[in-house]
Amino acid sequence: MGKERFADAVHHLSERSSGAYVKVNCAALNASLVESELFGHRRGAFTGASQDRRGKFEEADGGTILLDEVGELPLGLQAKLLRVIQQGEIQRVGEDRPRTVDVRILAATNRNIEDDVDAGHFREDLYYRLAGVRLHIPPLRERLVDVPALAIHFLTKFAEEAERRGRPKGCEGLSDDAMADLTSREWRGNVRELENVLRLAWIRVPGGGLIQPAHLQMPGRQRAEPEPLNLGEVERRAIDRAMERSEGNIAGAARLLGIDRTTLWRKLKRGQ
Repeated sequence: MGKERFADAVHHLSERSSGAYVKVNCAALNASLVESELFGHRRGAFTGASQDRRGKFEEADGGTILLDEVGELPLGLQAKLLRVIQQGEIQRVGEDRPRTVDVRILAATNRNIEDDVDAGHFREDLYYRLAGVRLHIPPLRERLVDVPALAIHFLTKFAEEAERRGRPKGCEGLSDDAMADLTSREWRGNVRELENVLRLAWIRVPGGGLIQPAHLQMPGRQRAEPEPLNLGEVERRAIDRAMERSEGNIAGAARLLGIDRTTLWRKLKRGQ
């Protein structure tokens, strides 16, 4: 599992499992609104604040909050996060009184936080507050033995999602050659890359079929080909490049292409 799924397990197996579980990708927060996103704001606190709003910490009150890529938080906000840890209080933007919250914080990062502390990019006092219990999760390339179990998990997940959408699709799993392919890769994108590769393969394989190595080929891995001479080939190349840049994420690829997700899904199915 990756760090996010590890955090999921920590929450669901803990005494706070019945409480809220809020995930925050700190690297994706809008720099100008990050404080409001985490701590909330009062109506009229800034342009566009048309109503009072709770932040992520208030949403997680009584439960758990996951701060993924915590090393991306700006220094100014790190001081306010330290206050939450030390005093159990947050303050909404535009308010002059603190609010009490009871939240367990899980912090995750791909960065070397010790180096960031030495460079002055991450507060040392906050680092030691967050580092009460440290868990190192090796990258997937260092634990390829986990790939088969993860592959089965993701294929089951995709089938359940399709069932909920009212579009059930059966898949017999992976051939021996396909599994050998998966367990021989570097997986620089870790578990998320594996999930995206398998999602694309699941889309490509016919219902009731068995995933083969050809279904696992990510766009951009093919050998150099002559420049296309027809519109269909140009479109295929564009889709391949978008899927490569988004690491197999269909929604992300659709945004790059300027089309909606359903249209891209249909094109992928047509080209399988």
